[in-house]
Order: sequence, then structure tokens, then C-alpha cells
Amino acid sequence: MQLYSYFRSSAAYRVRIALNLKGLPYDTRPVHLLKDGGQHFLPDYTRLNPLALIPTLVDGPAVLTQSLAIIEYLEETHPIPPLLPATPIARARVRALALSIACDIHPLNNLRVLRYLKRELDIPDEARDTWYRHWIQTGLLALEKMLAASPETGTYCHGGTPSLADICLVPQLFNARRLKCDLDAMPTLVRIDAACRALPAFEHAAPENQPDAE
Repeated sequence: MQLYSYFRSSAAYRVRIALNLKGLPYDTRPVHLLKDGGQHFLPDYTRLNPLALIPTLVDGPAVLTQSLAIIEYLEETHPIPPLLPATPIARARVRALALSIACDIHPLNNLRVLRYLKRELDIPDEARDTWYRHWIQTGLLALEKMLAASPETGTYCHGGTPSLADICLVPQLFNARRLKCDLDAMPTLVRIDAACRALPAFEHAAPENQPDAE
């Protein structure tokens, strides 16, 4: 498999974690989101992924986009170890946690949104970063409440094994720390994040450990 990735991309980070948890080997094909006006906009890449987004996973003849769809594909084609729990209600809970990050938090602080605020709307860096922190902290505080209040929360977001929810959480907290978000009111998230990052699958997927890290 080939993973078209950028070391700091949250979505690519999720897929790297999933591949590592599944023990699946892959080749990294770096796509720099800043160089050359954004290498994800170059014709060679947009022919592969017309969305011009990262990541893309190539598995034989299959070309897969969207991180959660890729992870669900990996779950269906390589079900051991599972990234979703056994029962429908538990799977729904894990998916809800994951989607609250991937669909509600992440899109508002995606690179292309932050670029638009700066380049098209001429919003100063300080105001742009305030926007980022507001939306990420609003979402993470809600996630903290969901996890802290649930008896299903364990060492990880759901019980004692990492799941799709943890795969989404860790990259989002990486980004939050990079933009100096205050995580003091989120002890459950911080605890789970630390437990995840202690695992080799998460450590090897971390941005600083990628071949294109800067």
C-alpha cells in the first residue's frame, strides 16, 4: 500500500495510526501542503485525488480518499485487531466520538480554512489563531464531557483497547497543542491521549517520526 501523506496532516495521521495498529506495511509518498503552492494541487496528485486533499491510500487497483472511509476499509479488509467494538450500540458510540472530531472540530481548523481567513479575508494571524482556539476548545470541551460522564470510557475512549475514536483524538490534540490551546479543563482527553501515545502504533505515526518531518 502507498499512503500519500503530509507529516502534520491530522487526517493522514489518523490513517497512519490505523495502519500501524493493524500491523499493515505501507510506503509513504510525501505531499507537501506548503511547497510549490501546495503539492496537493499539482496535476499528478489531483488526477489521483480530485479533492486535492490528504490523505490518499492506494491499495493495488483501489484508490481511496477520506481518512474515515480509508480506516473503515482497513477495518473491513483486515478486521484483526478490531478498531470498532463488538456491539451495535458500542460501535455507534465510538463512531459518534470519532465524527465529533472529524466532522465538527477538524474542518473549522483545517489548513485551507485558515489560509482563506488570512489570504482572502485578510484576517491577522492573531485573530485567525483566536478563531482556531475558540472552535477547537468548544469541540474538545464537549468531547471531555461526553467521555468523563460515560461508564464506557476506560483507559481509552471506549474500554481497554484503542478504537477509531482514539485514532481521531490523538491527532486533534497534537494540533491543539501546536496552536497553544489550553487543555487544563480536559483531563480525560489528556489522560487518554497519553495512554495512546505510549503505544508503538501511535508513536510511529507521530508527525515528528515521519520521513517528511521538518
